[in-house]
Amino acid sequence: MAEEDDDPGFDEDLDDVGNGVDSGHGRRKRLFSKELRCMMYGFGDDQNPYTESVDILEDLVIEFITEMTHKAMSIGRQGRVQVEDIVFLIRKDPRKFARVKDLLTMNEELKRARKAFDEANYGS
Repeated sequence: MAEEDDDPGFDEDLDDVGNGVDSGHGRRKRLFSKELRCMMYGFGDDQNPYTESVDILEDLVIEFITEMTHKAMSIGRQGRVQVEDIVFLIRKDPRKFARVKDLLTMNEELKRARKAFDEANYGS
């Protein structure tokens, strides 16, 4: 019995279980800390924002992504998330809808540019 208590790695393994959501049993791996710090700085925060601020913002981001993913999985093809499902979910939010349209357009332009570049270099 005492051997189980001496293993410090056991508790750490439990913290990372559960889709990246903090279950209240300790710290979990932060997925977006670096990016959020840069975004916060870009929007006028201090170059090194408080860790608590970054953690709260990351919790909100993960909650939003999780909610949107669950909603997207419940519409359209069951169990699959497709771009059209996300567009459908945000269609009533003009700012998000415009941003998604811009990003999708940019993605298509990049695909065409890569294809043209590959054809020019490799003669397909």
